[in-house]
Amino acid sequence: MSDTGDRTRRTGGGRTPLTRERVIRAATAVADEKGVGALTMRAVSRLLGVEAMSLYHHVAGREDILDGMVDAVFAEIDLPPRDTDWKHAMRHRAESARAALRRHPWAVGLMDSRTRPGPATLRHHDAVLGALRAGGFSVTMTAHAVSLIDSYLYGFVLQESSLPFSDTEELAEVADAILRDLPADTHPHLAELATEHALKPGYAYADEFDYGLTLILDALHPDEAPPP
Repeated sequence: MSDTGDRTRRTGGGRTPLTRERVIRAATAVADEKGVGALTMRAVSRLLGVEAMSLYHHVAGREDILDGMVDAVFAEIDLPPRDTDWKHAMRHRAESARAALRRHPWAVGLMDSRTRPGPATLRHHDAVLGALRAGGFSVTMTAHAVSLIDSYLYGFVLQESSLPFSDTEELAEVADAILRDLPADTHPHLAELATEHALKPGYAYADEFDYGLTLILDALHPDEAPPP
């Protein structure tokens, strides 16, 4: 049920009690719709139908809300499964993380920024590290692997969310407009990429994620240190 529905639902003759969970959920809805820059105590209280000061009974302020929001996003990400090898575990976790970050594009810049990580955040990171350690990675190689995988994951999501198209029809419109404005024969490689790759039937930019992730996972080996 949405927060709007929550707000109007009656229990015992009064409003649904305000809780920290409801505050975090409402704040997430504000950020999902308008971006994290629009997140204010007033915006959250307006969505919940309460006075802004009421929120301070459940959260310490905006930073505390951001901590809770990031933890809630981590809670949406599947932990690496234990019944498979490390490579499949990392792939499953990366795909789940990408899906969560696509639902909450504001989160990509905040995931590793919090100095007071919540329980879901800590559980997630510990499980990722544990899956790599169980796969034979040394502590140092585990750190290298997590940094590499997450840098690719966050970077891809950031780039994906910034693209000026969301489907093949919009891609075709954007590409056609760019090609029309290009002076004849001055940018042959851009024209080639558009016509011979991006505009081909069945192309989806999302497919690039799996290609890059496969390269990274295949390049990682638990018993090998990176070159100096």
